[in-house]
Amino acid sequence: MTVRHWLILAVATFVAASGSAFIIGVGFLLPYFTTEMGMSLSRSGMLVAMPSVGMALTLIAWGWLVDRTSEKLVLVAGSVAAACALTALLFTHSFGAMAVFLLLTGSATASGNSASGRLVVGWFPPRRRGLAMGIRQMSQPVGAAVAAMTMPLLAQSYGLAAAFAIPLAMAVVSAVASFVVVTEPPVTPPAPARGTGPIPTAPAAADRSPYRGAFYLQRVHGVSVLLVLPQGMLQSFLLAWLVLGHGWSAVSAGVVVTTSQILGAAARIVAGWVSDRVGSRMAPIRGVAIAVTAGLAALAAAEAFGAPGAVAVALGVVATVLSVSDNGLAFTAVAEYAGPRWSGRALGVQNTTQFVAISLSTPLIAAAIERFGYWPAFAGAAVIAAVAIPLVPRADQLRS
Repeated sequence: MTVRHWLILAVATFVAASGSAFIIGVGFLLPYFTTEMGMSLSRSGMLVAMPSVGMALTLIAWGWLVDRTSEKLVLVAGSVAAACALTALLFTHSFGAMAVFLLLTGSATASGNSASGRLVVGWFPPRRRGLAMGIRQMSQPVGAAVAAMTMPLLAQSYGLAAAFAIPLAMAVVSAVASFVVVTEPPVTPPAPARGTGPIPTAPAAADRSPYRGAFYLQRVHGVSVLLVLPQGMLQSFLLAWLVLGHGWSAVSAGVVVTTSQILGAAARIVAGWVSDRVGSRMAPIRGVAIAVTAGLAALAAAEAFGAPGAVAVALGVVATVLSVSDNGLAFTAVAEYAGPRWSGRALGVQNTTQFVAISLSTPLIAAAIERFGYWPAFAGAAVIAAVAIPLVPRADQLRS
């Protein structure tokens, strides 16, 4: 491994973190929308969902473009477009205009998801991919941590424009870093020895669609959708649960959310490292699904039976950490199975299915919480995570 490998990984991670800071950060503004702007929780939930809708609409298109052109072009173009949309958002005040620019920024930010993941898989050999993608995937909780510590406080003190200046600055840095640092990946390295990690796609299968003749990718996508629903719920509503449900200040709640996201970033790295050591992505994913189910069930019980605040908050942090730990594993499995000529589109499908799920579920979860409270939402998320367990493929598969 060279300095170039780790520098590429650092840029890919930062670009993805920039997008996450915006996508997830909008959810952290939900208390501001409800208390300072007087919106209902359901109406606020619609704004929170707009970035995910934008991502869902464009992820496959960005994936197709990266397969046809280059990671560098897509990363630079997407970051510049996101910066332009965020600049317009700084001067927006009406509900309709905010929804439009949140949608457009989410659409532009989608470029970093497929391109940065494909870049990492291309630069790192199979026996290091789990770890490398774990580091790249920690971008989501790290971006969320940055947003949690800055955006709610800035919105409360200086208004929405100040809050959105954070992801704007990150988008500008992403564009410059991608232009200066990113280069094309080297030729795919040879397969590792048997038992040391997943083997790359065979050259003879490279041109064939990975969705033909097998349902492996479809099952991985399905598991990821089921597990991203609890993750999206906790990321969007954990801060609101602390502020609106337990009376915490935005600053104190931000510290808790930040802590959970930092721990989640570490969990992704550990999960990736474990997958490299055991030579499987599916076995760790199954373990995560079981752990998420147990964690959410405990959180629901604590909330329903009035457990002490410290216990409930601790369980909320644990559930959040567990819920984000599988993403890097699924991304790596998808890219490895699809191969370099299809990985952009396959990762686009992976991301699209997840963001469609988040987009559709966020307003519904907000309405359910508004009507029934938080513990039924936690319990429902536990059931969804449990459904994912038998859907996980029994073993990693390869195309031939």
